[in-house]
Amino acid sequence: MHTLPPQARLLLALPAVASLVCGVLSGLARLGLPMPDLIERLTGMHGALMIVGFFGTVIGLERAVALGRLWPFAAPLFSGLAGLALIAGSPLPLAPVLSCLAALVMSAACADVCLRQRAAHHATLAVAAVAWLAGNVIWLLDGSVVTAVPLWTVFLLLTIAGERLELSRFLPTPPVARVLFAIIATAMLAGAATALVSESAGLQLFAASLLALALWLLRFDIARHTIRTAGLTRYMAACLLSGYAWLAVAAALGVAGGLQNGSPLRDAALHALLLGFVFSMVFGHAPIILPAVSTLKFRWHPGFYLPLAALHLSLAARVVAGLTGQFPLRQQAAIANALALSLFLLLVVTSLRFNRHSRRVAGAAGTSRPIDSNTLQRNLP
Repeated sequence: MHTLPPQARLLLALPAVASLVCGVLSGLARLGLPMPDLIERLTGMHGALMIVGFFGTVIGLERAVALGRLWPFAAPLFSGLAGLALIAGSPLPLAPVLSCLAALVMSAACADVCLRQRAAHHATLAVAAVAWLAGNVIWLLDGSVVTAVPLWTVFLLLTIAGERLELSRFLPTPPVARVLFAIIATAMLAGAATALVSESAGLQLFAASLLALALWLLRFDIARHTIRTAGLTRYMAACLLSGYAWLAVAAALGVAGGLQNGSPLRDAALHALLLGFVFSMVFGHAPIILPAVSTLKFRWHPGFYLPLAALHLSLAARVVAGLTGQFPLRQQAAIANALALSLFLLLVVTSLRFNRHSRRVAGAAGTSRPIDSNTLQRNLP
């Protein structure tokens, strides 16, 4: 099979990094913190930069590498270009069109896998890609990022849940678990779709599905077993289980109306979901995904617990600020959120660089072997 060389994959990842940086800074600007004019101009595109420019590109890269074909790399190419179009201030239709093309390619890639290998987790990933496409089409037609958020969130949630569903095969999981998962996924989709015509009713159903998903993951995910291990495996399990806890918090806030536009709890609810849950998944899976995508070596060390703890503590402060109406605390917590993400990125980059320059030194000194994607099976958390 023909695929993209590692150097080209890294080039495709650069727009994702740019979208992440601009997305985080524009989020701070939304809270009234002083930022350069470029960032101030992007405050309305905070969600699009994060979900389309960053997550869409990263997930597209991971999916394309896993498929081992060349054409699926068009998905991260288009989503990365969409992020760059937003940063450059291009006319609005350009970024939504590019994002639609990205989601269309990803949907086709997932459908191809489903046709060749019929399995519930493949179907879940395909539905997630279609949800992303639907959200992008709504963004294109409506011109509003806010309207697309529920379906964009479904894209992230079902992508994560589908990958966890795949790994549940390695546990003695009762057949009813998959039935429950299908019901939860259906309710999630129904809630996001209903929100387009009845925001309150749709988001209430959506929030209830989030709570059900959190309980499903806490009960059936392999992380509840691997948390008893050590080293990287335990760290990954800690990321996952803490993320599931934040998913439950987001669900509770959503049931209280926190996901609705204009709610004073909206910031707390959305960030409990997208920072607490989704970024915990990023922290946990990066040691596996990055080597697989880049083919660089990666050395994990216990220092990675520091940004994880900083993320959770700062997010807890942000949620408290949202519940109590303390805007200055919310600003400070948001800055701490950004610093936690920055620390994680710094640790990732230095780990990759260290191993690239020191493979022979490490081998000669008899130090522990660097981690690569071939030494860890995907059935670990």
